[in-house]
Amino acid sequence: MSEMALRNAALDIVTRVGENGGYSHLLINQTIEKRGLSDRDTSLLTEIVYGTVQRKDTLDYYITPFVKNKKKLKPWVLWLLYMSCYQMVYLERVPDHAIIHEAVEIAKKRGHKGIVSMVNGVLRSLQRNGVPSLDEIEDPIERVAIETSHPKWMVERWSNMYGLEETTRMCRKNLERPTMSVRVNTTRYTRAQVMETLQEDGFDVEASVLSPQGIIIFSGNILRHSIFHEGGVTVQDESSMLVAEMMDLQEGMHVLDSCSAPGGKSTHIAEKMNNTGQIASFDLHKKKVKLVAEKADQLGLTNISTAQADARHLPELIGAETFDRLLLDAPCSGLGVVRGKPDIKYSKTEDDIVSLSTIQKELLESVSSLMKKNGTLVYSTCTVDRQENEEVIQDFLNRHSEFEVDKDFFNDLPEDCKDLPGLSEWGLQLFPQDFDTDGFFLTRLKRK
Repeated sequence: MSEMALRNAALDIVTRVGENGGYSHLLINQTIEKRGLSDRDTSLLTEIVYGTVQRKDTLDYYITPFVKNKKKLKPWVLWLLYMSCYQMVYLERVPDHAIIHEAVEIAKKRGHKGIVSMVNGVLRSLQRNGVPSLDEIEDPIERVAIETSHPKWMVERWSNMYGLEETTRMCRKNLERPTMSVRVNTTRYTRAQVMETLQEDGFDVEASVLSPQGIIIFSGNILRHSIFHEGGVTVQDESSMLVAEMMDLQEGMHVLDSCSAPGGKSTHIAEKMNNTGQIASFDLHKKKVKLVAEKADQLGLTNISTAQADARHLPELIGAETFDRLLLDAPCSGLGVVRGKPDIKYSKTEDDIVSLSTIQKELLESVSSLMKKNGTLVYSTCTVDRQENEEVIQDFLNRHSEFEVDKDFFNDLPEDCKDLPGLSEWGLQLFPQDFDTDGFFLTRLKRK
């Protein structure tokens, strides 16, 4: 693909994400598949799109001094300026004159002479004068918000929860692209076998400390390797792998995964049980349930049954005290995964968190009745907000004196997790900066 065509494609994606609520990762994948991009073009497209969306508020701060009547600009023009500014500031390997030339050419094809002149003038002024200093921002919360391109309410909220220093570390980490990790299908291979195979094929890999099935991949395209296509590994974040590791699973158990799509945790549970026992995997959406079944089939797992259901109504379908182990991987704000899905941080509001916490409490209330007397329930989310995590657990335990946080949960954690700042009496909050993973919360409940 030509440089012009690639940047045009990138501009289409960032404009759709910014103005229409499109999902950056889905639009990038669609473009890659539709146009059959090379590895080089895929890398550059991904870098430009993710970087521009991830740093939108910072880029807006940088270009604002050079733009008159910014509010009157068409969305594509503003995103062209953001995209060009991102490349000029953060991509050293691309010379400024080439970035400006491409932006002007795009403006010529999409706009009139006035737009072309404005784009050229803004970018040349940026090149000549440099970006304004963030040190000019006096309010420390606002400075972190603009520096890391997070909404100010979010930075303030997290600062109240965790302190400004921890929040700043988290926000800065959220600007980095996540490292890929995979989970070995232990019904077919050992981790050592997979790591040896990948290393022989030129991959740079490392064993995960959070899961004995996990492998971190620093270089190498696992999605094109035969071991991925034959179901030998599953792409999964390390923090997500920790969930099944903390369920204390044994062969032959009856397990519930109440919100299971797209199936990463259900299939991990099945692998840890060596394809024995029974796993009932439910999800609210019928199309997503199909994804779970397809994933199980790809991995050769036969102990998973799938069905569509609202987990809040499962007690109406299933008898009480049915399951040895339960997983409630609750729907959440997703604020722990903004590195891979940067659009999330701009679309969520505090009202969304309040609404989601209500749903999470309802789900926990419902599925807890399905636990056998000597069973356990793991609650998890991929967010870093206490209202969706610790406060949901506190609320449940305040209303159900017969339950408690399983003390053995803390003993069973990997050694590297036992002194983390996110550890509390209610469970473990993983921050992205802890292990270079997604932000994630998990805990384990049992009857007293």
